[in-house]
Amino acid sequence: MRVMVVGGGGREHCIAWKVRQSPMVDELFCVPGNGGTARIGKNLPGDPSDVQGLVALAREHRIDFTIVGPEVPLALGVVDAFEAQGLPVFGPCAEAAKIEASKAFSKEFMVRHRIRTGEFEVFEDAQAARDYVGSVGLPVVIKADGLAFGKGSFVCRSDADVEHALRQTLIDHKLGVAGKRIVVEEYLEGQEASFVVITDGQEAVALPSSEDHKQLLDGDKGPNTGGMGAFSPTDVVDDRLAEKVLHEVMMPAISGLRQEGRSYRGALYAGLMLVEGEVYVLEFNCRFGDPETQATFPRIKGDIMPVLMAAAAGSLSGQRVEVSNDHCVCVVLASQGYPGKYEKGFEVFGLQDAERQGEVFVFHAGTKLEGQRVVTSGGRVLGVTALGKSKQDAIRLVYDAVERISFKGKCFRTDIGRRRRP
Repeated sequence: MRVMVVGGGGREHCIAWKVRQSPMVDELFCVPGNGGTARIGKNLPGDPSDVQGLVALAREHRIDFTIVGPEVPLALGVVDAFEAQGLPVFGPCAEAAKIEASKAFSKEFMVRHRIRTGEFEVFEDAQAARDYVGSVGLPVVIKADGLAFGKGSFVCRSDADVEHALRQTLIDHKLGVAGKRIVVEEYLEGQEASFVVITDGQEAVALPSSEDHKQLLDGDKGPNTGGMGAFSPTDVVDDRLAEKVLHEVMMPAISGLRQEGRSYRGALYAGLMLVEGEVYVLEFNCRFGDPETQATFPRIKGDIMPVLMAAAAGSLSGQRVEVSNDHCVCVVLASQGYPGKYEKGFEVFGLQDAERQGEVFVFHAGTKLEGQRVVTSGGRVLGVTALGKSKQDAIRLVYDAVERISFKGKCFRTDIGRRRRP
């Protein structure tokens, strides 16, 4: 079987790494891939947001099955385009992907289907948003309605924070069309967790729980990023709570999408806040998490391809995912200046040394190959990942590996997996 993975980040390298282990897979292609995927498959030049270009690549390379990693091509209808051509593909259609592509739609959808979420209002006018914040009081969270690559969420604890968020979105349009409309929502205090299922639109298979670290700096300080690390499992989601999330969040969402004519086949991600025993949904994503995938896929035993293919075909019944008891921790190594401006083109050293240290996997994100050299090409450069019998074992191993890797401007958090509980 010839498989194509769409995307070029750490999530896509991890997906490709797991898929490559399948005895079903003879050849692996990544579009555009990165310096890590080039070592396990063939990178194809292409833009993940070029829907027709992806269809053409799938035909040209006789692809039997495509897995779409990022949200943008899903929101643009890549699955619709593939299915129209009879090409098997894993991911939701554009109408279903709207659950991530529009924060306003997602919040209104949750209200319609009685999925617990924070109070909110939607605005296109900055003064109306200011007036609302004045009426409900601080803190609040302001989110760009559209896709903003992890940079569209602002926790506002002061009037200055509110003004900054409004300038980024409605006033100065720093986020482009993604910020033409905003959601102002209740700030929820509690314990965060990530929960992902694979679904065929009717049934769902849960993946291991995880928890990510969004802020740039230790102690959950600094600006929001796409994610500076993650670990799995999270101790805030036990078996009882996992069942509660499945039946109070995931299945109602899947059923609700189906009722609205948006049948969902793919990976459905819920960002959760656990408040005094109740589960609130902060957001839904229409794909696997990043970097949560890097912290969960190494814990999955056996072949994941049958599950992905069954979900895409609408026939998930009887499929399951077996998970190891190991703990997994992923630490992101970023370029200095991320999530703002940063330099590229610095050589990365120590990769082989790091991966010789027990069960350590280095998933590439912002890298590319220049001859035999691996150089930086993005803000999040690598996801250094380790498995251990305990979380402490995995933390010790992953940070030992982190110290063996070097490149100019390397930045990372030193407290992944060590979050203090409220």
